[in-house]
Amino acid sequence: MTSALFQPITLAGITLANRIVVSPMCQYSADDGCASPWHLAHLVSLANSGAALLMAEATAVERHGRISHGDLGLYSDANEDALAAVIRECRRFGQAKLGIQIGHAGRKASAERPWEGGRSLNAEQDPWETIAPSAVPFGPNWATPRAMTVGDLERVRDAFLATARRACRIGFDALELHGAHGYLLHEFLSPLANRRDDRYGGSLENRMRYPLEIARAVREIWPRDRMLGARITGSDWTEDGITPDEAVRFAAALKEAGLDYVCVSSGGVSPAAKIALGPGYQVPFAAAVKRGVPGLVVRAVGLIAAPRQAEAIVARGEADQVAMARAFLDDPHWGWRAARLLGAEVARPPQYDRATPKLWPGAAYLEEPREAAD
Repeated sequence: MTSALFQPITLAGITLANRIVVSPMCQYSADDGCASPWHLAHLVSLANSGAALLMAEATAVERHGRISHGDLGLYSDANEDALAAVIRECRRFGQAKLGIQIGHAGRKASAERPWEGGRSLNAEQDPWETIAPSAVPFGPNWATPRAMTVGDLERVRDAFLATARRACRIGFDALELHGAHGYLLHEFLSPLANRRDDRYGGSLENRMRYPLEIARAVREIWPRDRMLGARITGSDWTEDGITPDEAVRFAAALKEAGLDYVCVSSGGVSPAAKIALGPGYQVPFAAAVKRGVPGLVVRAVGLIAAPRQAEAIVARGEADQVAMARAFLDDPHWGWRAARLLGAEVARPPQYDRATPKLWPGAAYLEEPREAAD
């Protein structure tokens, strides 16, 4: 039986060999926004994971848009040169198409790395001023952001455009706008963070206005033969936050703006949210968008770990693609394992051909312990 997960899919002018995507994963290992040797090792490894598309981590469009001092950025020539060098090696040795997610951390900027505590930076940690739609802090003990002025809106919009141009020069196949996880564009969308009384606040149409302005502006300069998408939130997991129905309406507006796909995540805008974690817990949000916005490619993400689980999501039509993060940290060749289990083929470097099932009898004995978990 043919695997749905390993069917090709074409977005814009890019054909992907399968429906597997390595999700953006912050590494908090950059130097003033510049990619480091860690990024080289991390991304080149995942370029041979068996996934058809590898997304580089959330990348800041301006220095003060970083989550932490270790965040990747693409706001300077030094940033561009460092990341371009990494991407050249991914192209040289890897099999996957390459994408980048760009964004601004908004009120969740100026924070510690997760392993340092993930809190708002204190006065001894070289903090910086944060901005947001409204002067509402992310949570207790977080710095209160400055409400963005019209000048801030214009500057950040121009920063998105400048970063998109840099990503284009580097040669990325896909560009993704980060509109989820409680960062700036999500903050505009969510009534939990957006208390503005101007044309950018209040109704859903007004709250969508700024993210859509950025999406339309980027669409004007991003090549039509390369993928352009957005990560959006399917729910804020609170009574007063974004609902799945609003997510469908936002996704429809993004399609109208010319985007090729959305990746549907959830949460992150409020530490008080009660998230019902479980296998594939965000897939229903992706499925709602897929039903509600015909013709838009939809990507599901969130506690997708087992090959047969990913296969079922695509086969049932709940999403067109699946994106995984920690599953690939656990097994950098997750796509190879999925292909063995599902009877499919996946591209590998020729140096590793000897580990394919047709050349290595030992491949038949690899899956027994993990099959129980699947």
